[in-house]
Amino acid sequence: MNRRARLIHLDDESDEDNNIGRSSAATGPSRSEPTDFNIPVTEDSDPAFRTAQPPKKEPSQYESLDYDVCENVLWRRDQTKIEPKFTVRKDFARWVISFQIGVCTALVACCINIVIEEVSRLKYGFLKQQVDRNVIHGDLSIPYLYWALTNLIPVVIGSTLVAYVEPVAAGSGIPQVKCYLNGVKVPRIVRIKTLAVKAVGVATSVIGGLAGGKEGPMIHSGAVIAAGISQGKSTTFRRDLKVLQYFRDDHEKRDFVVGGAAAGVAAAFGAPIGGTLFSLEEAASFWNQALIWRTFFASIISSFTLNIILSAYHGLSSFRYRGLFNLGEFEPLPFDYFELPIFIVMGVIGGCSGALWNAVNRRLNMFRAHAIRPRWAKVLEAAFVAVIGATFACLMAYTINDCRPLGNDPTEHPVQLFCQDNEYNAAAALWFQTPEATVKALFHDPPGSHKLLTLIVFVAIYYPLSCVTYGLSVSLGIFIPTLLIGAAWGRLSATLIIMAFPATSAFVSPGKYALIGAAAQLGGVVRMTLSLSVIILETTGNIGFILPIILTLMAAKWSGDYFNEGIYDSQIRMSRVPMLPWHVEPEFQQLLARSIMAKPVVCVRVEEKVQYLLDILKNTTHNGFPVVEDGDDGSRVNGRVIGLILRSQLVVILKRSFYQEASRFWESTVNIEAFRDEYPRYPAVGDLHVSEDKLGGHFTVNMSIFMNPSPYSVEEGTSVPRLFQLFRALGLRHLIVVSSENRVRGIITRKDFLKHL
Repeated sequence: MNRRARLIHLDDESDEDNNIGRSSAATGPSRSEPTDFNIPVTEDSDPAFRTAQPPKKEPSQYESLDYDVCENVLWRRDQTKIEPKFTVRKDFARWVISFQIGVCTALVACCINIVIEEVSRLKYGFLKQQVDRNVIHGDLSIPYLYWALTNLIPVVIGSTLVAYVEPVAAGSGIPQVKCYLNGVKVPRIVRIKTLAVKAVGVATSVIGGLAGGKEGPMIHSGAVIAAGISQGKSTTFRRDLKVLQYFRDDHEKRDFVVGGAAAGVAAAFGAPIGGTLFSLEEAASFWNQALIWRTFFASIISSFTLNIILSAYHGLSSFRYRGLFNLGEFEPLPFDYFELPIFIVMGVIGGCSGALWNAVNRRLNMFRAHAIRPRWAKVLEAAFVAVIGATFACLMAYTINDCRPLGNDPTEHPVQLFCQDNEYNAAAALWFQTPEATVKALFHDPPGSHKLLTLIVFVAIYYPLSCVTYGLSVSLGIFIPTLLIGAAWGRLSATLIIMAFPATSAFVSPGKYALIGAAAQLGGVVRMTLSLSVIILETTGNIGFILPIILTLMAAKWSGDYFNEGIYDSQIRMSRVPMLPWHVEPEFQQLLARSIMAKPVVCVRVEEKVQYLLDILKNTTHNGFPVVEDGDDGSRVNGRVIGLILRSQLVVILKRSFYQEASRFWESTVNIEAFRDEYPRYPAVGDLHVSEDKLGGHFTVNMSIFMNPSPYSVEEGTSVPRLFQLFRALGLRHLIVVSSENRVRGIITRKDFLKHL
């Protein structure tokens, strides 16, 4: 028997079934008798709730989302009551919610940005005073201690919140959002507590001087805001406003989360089109024309709201803060066509260095997963990296005497150190400001603003520092560190070209090459092309420079893909999330449905006893059960499929006592709202209280009005690539495999398509 045949009906959390099988085997019936669930057991087949041997790999613990609409009797009744005015009102509500998503995402982004700016201004102003005061006495240890302390305190606060309050708020959140929009339910990803920890964690991480930025987490924040606003209730605060009930299902919620993710990109970079394309390229797996328009609308509102607030906050008469990542006003960036090969080579360099960055980061995170498990250890690690960052910053600032005249650098806190009067240390200026300000300086500083040694040492420090930082138990993104690294070595490349070929100084601009280097490095790490090129285009406002940007990003992606995958895909694979790729794995190309399906399948009859339903809910973690007519031998095995019932539906049915014997009390009043009110946190099976008389008696549940009467099914001989396209196009969670007589043979879920799970 092959490995797939030995697997029980796997879905979502059902990888825990092997443990259930072992516990039930100890108390279950003998092998000569059928199991409690009417599945015959022979020497050649395994019981329904047991595997033949323990799995070789640690199982994934993620559930799938129910994107497929359950068109049962209750749903059809609800549809018949809908009036044309209600349809118009529902569509209008979608646009209103999209508007609210854009405004709220911008407000959160503004709050985070203002806190970071004000506290960072105080921090670096204080450190500048300490350096200026103590450099005269030759004692620079005191500024170093203050720097380490001002890094340590906020990082410890943010890391403690992430480690102890909400671990899912760690990192940028983009991989988790991608998984959610692909159809995987990541626990706690869109809770309001996650948003609170994410916002505070991002602010403390950037203030603490970690090699990270606030732009990436804004995508996660926008997704949380969208999920919360669209439901009209808060399970965290246990408040139900009794509005928007018709949006309480995974399908509708997913569409709003797409808009929230796009609004987050627009708020971060001031790129509404780029945000829409980001959701299309990196996040969403299912699209339609109306969704594109609403997503674009939310992005525009987000960028416009943030522009108004930040421009007013900075006292500007014109709107110049389109996003958090404000690169300033770019002059036109002309280029000669003989520069295109140089840009392509820089893209290849960015792709290779990005691939190395991803490989090292993957191994570091694998080490963390095994060696740094206690929460206190995660906080201690973040604190250690914060101190290491301050240490290297001080060493670079103290040892490199890169003096430049005042006025040539936009830094707000120029540090003199060992320079002459009216001069500042350009090496220190790279560290005495937020990473966003440093990127802006590398783009706009005039030629000759930095020594070669300064740029070389900065890249040598920041490259490994950012690699170590991404994966800590803190909230931060990867966009800014990679842009900063790329801008530094891009500017370094321009300087080297001018030194080697002085005649090129007429067209080789350090700022232009810094932008190409930043695009190459970011593309080499995240492997985005279309959306990233549009984001850079909208951020810089130079549409004539789009060709070099696209060529650079394509070269970075292709060269990086030769070695490994992007950082987000790598994180998803490491977490063992059952995310469907764009194409089926090559190993599955020649297989048929019978080769990958899980069997035997736990089924239920149209009229089923309460005792049996409670047993399968307790003894399995399956989330879908085919509803069958009795088989030839009177059992459920090999019965003809007439529907599909979900675990969540069975839980609500038992909780609300929708028994056939008591139908006269509820049948005339039951509606689909009974199930929407419980969404998204359905009661746990252990919380169900079913009286003994219901269990011991003959109380039953009639599935006919609750089940999906038209579930998707395929025959055993269907090819796996065709099955895969069904899952990708329709957003399926379960696919029943049947014989030519429509009898159950197996079931397929998304995990059956992934070789690494």
